[in-house]
Amino acid sequence: MIVGLALGAFILTATCAGVRLLRGPTLADRVVALDVVLMSLMGAIAVDAADSADTTNLDLLIVIAIVGFTATVAASRFIEREGDRA
Repeated sequence: MIVGLALGAFILTATCAGVRLLRGPTLADRVVALDVVLMSLMGAIAVDAADSADTTNLDLLIVIAIVGFTATVAASRFIEREGDRA
């Protein structure tokens, strides 16, 4: 029951962030929304791994975290450079 509730909350969060990702007026809004989507995905994978007591998906968590962090840093540096030009 709790696992289903947690997964439902992660799906709702990812859906709301996905709407912001598609409609966000600025690039910064889209970067934050993408971070929220990735964190929701990571949370759902972690809950599933804890429920099934299987650690094979934990490597996927590490890869998603590294890719998400790298993308956020790259996008923030891009946004910062664009602000200097304006």
